[in-house]
Amino acid sequence: MDAVPVAVPAAIALPLAAPVLDTTQADLAKLSQQVANTNLYMELLVLVFTGALVFFMQLGFAFLESGMSRTKNTVNVLMKNFCDLCVGSLAFWCVGYGLMYGTNGSGWIGTNYFFPAYFSAKEAGVFFFQVMFAAAAATIVSGAVAERTRFSAYLVGSVVICGLIYPIVGSWIWGSNHGGEGWLKRMGFIDFAGSTVVHSVGGWCALAALMVVKPRLGRYAPDGTPRLIEGHSMSNTVLGAMVLWVGWFGFNAGSVVSLEGATLADMGKIAVNTHLAGCAGALAAMLALTLKRKKIMLSVTVNGAISGLVAVTAGSALMAPQWAIVTGAVAGVLTTLVQPSLEKFRLDDVVGAVSVHLIGGIWGTLAVGFFAANNFMNGKQIATQATGVVAVGVFTFSAAYLMYRLIDAAMGMRVSPQEELRGLDIAEHAELGYPEFQRDQLHSGAAAAQSGR
Repeated sequence: MDAVPVAVPAAIALPLAAPVLDTTQADLAKLSQQVANTNLYMELLVLVFTGALVFFMQLGFAFLESGMSRTKNTVNVLMKNFCDLCVGSLAFWCVGYGLMYGTNGSGWIGTNYFFPAYFSAKEAGVFFFQVMFAAAAATIVSGAVAERTRFSAYLVGSVVICGLIYPIVGSWIWGSNHGGEGWLKRMGFIDFAGSTVVHSVGGWCALAALMVVKPRLGRYAPDGTPRLIEGHSMSNTVLGAMVLWVGWFGFNAGSVVSLEGATLADMGKIAVNTHLAGCAGALAAMLALTLKRKKIMLSVTVNGAISGLVAVTAGSALMAPQWAIVTGAVAGVLTTLVQPSLEKFRLDDVVGAVSVHLIGGIWGTLAVGFFAANNFMNGKQIATQATGVVAVGVFTFSAAYLMYRLIDAAMGMRVSPQEELRGLDIAEHAELGYPEFQRDQLHSGAAAAQSGR
């Protein structure tokens, strides 16, 4: 027998279908919101975690710089690195964030969001991440002018770097969060994570400070021949370098969220490129020493690695691994060659900050035009990169040199010769980094002076 079809009245059928459609749309909307929230939570997690790694780099700078300095200046170096974060973070909150990320219709500086009282969830993460970058730029100066710079004068310089110099350069290249766009960004200038914005800015400021503060006592003979002044702990130096290396993974990989041009999926590639460039920089520095028939020095090898890390920072998201290696290797060689050349100009850079951060930063910025996958050997991009390097260099060095000259005139950049000879730990802080044996040295020195020896 054939089945008899049963007709369903429309009045019954339509109400049965409509709720199914409404439920599906609601579920899709809810799912879409959940995905958006998850993405936001992931981005915030990346920003906070990688920002903490950049914070950790301050410890690396502290170990490295104190290790390359003498025992009598250990506390002073540690104080500068510790306080950079404090004064620099407040200066960036007060003024720097607005200059860097405020509405930038002119293409030069942001004009609002000063003393920000409220951040959206994403903005708070970006601020936390970027304030660590600002402190890192200022800290580069610390090691260069160690062992003879007045602590209070140094801190004033850090405030200006974090509150004015760094944010203005950042606004040209990265600023646009609240409308407008920096003039270098409009040109197509690329600096993914800060070879120019952070490292070259810190290097230019260090160069200006070196020219104002002058060499340490005894660093050069009357005829200009450099004399070696050894640091007190290569263990601290290497520990500091390795802490910096760890922090660099946050420095570069975290920029996928803070800046434009990459996604969370690129973090692995960025970390690999960062690591390979650091390795290549160290080995290239060793090779350069070998070819110059010199002993393979640990301090030079460490600086070669850091220079490689500096250089790849601009293009870590854009290069294939082999070109990240080339970028790091060239930086390691350049650093090894440039540092002795600076001594001919009586520039007493205790840690090699200028050759590492300035030279490495300039080369890494140019390397984007040579080796970036989407701009490989692109003449126009190389010209754009060079334009940015020159513009940032002229502005940063001029502003920093004027700043340090004014600080020197107002309060003095340099301690007295007596304070320098005694050590800045006692002269500036009334504490000793290694009290057990330093007190013996002080007592024996005082006894010798009383006996006329």
